[in-house]
Amino acid sequence: MSSAPSTTDAATAGTTGPRSTRQKRAVDEVLARAVGFLTAQELHAVLRDEGQQVGLATVYRILQGAAEAGLVDVVKTEAGEAAYRRCRTEHHHHHLLCRSCGRSVEIEGPAVEDWAHSVAREHGFVEVAHTVELIGLCPDCARA
Repeated sequence: MSSAPSTTDAATAGTTGPRSTRQKRAVDEVLARAVGFLTAQELHAVLRDEGQQVGLATVYRILQGAAEAGLVDVVKTEAGEAAYRRCRTEHHHHHLLCRSCGRSVEIEGPAVEDWAHSVAREHGFVEVAHTVELIGLCPDCARA
């Protein structure tokens, strides 16, 4: 009987998880060197440009599985599309995103956490999850 990986293991495991395949390793390698978040289409284009034979549907499945396992961060772009990157921290956090260059900063939000729990309790909800992304211009893009 195997135990589930710890949060620390998940943060360092990339997207490969327990069943590593060539496709998962290829996706993980791209995510490991990515500076910001990538959509599935962007990631697929990088793989294609590098000569990797990984279908777009497979990229979507790998990213979805990695997201469900907590191995990647997921944010919504302004167009409403999911974008992914390897988790940099092992605890719950939020993101500050540059709408121009894609730079991202992981941020803590204790006030957001308190508010989310309070609203959930007020309405009788339990096991509530939330996602917060702040989108703006980073200092470099604001100066340009």
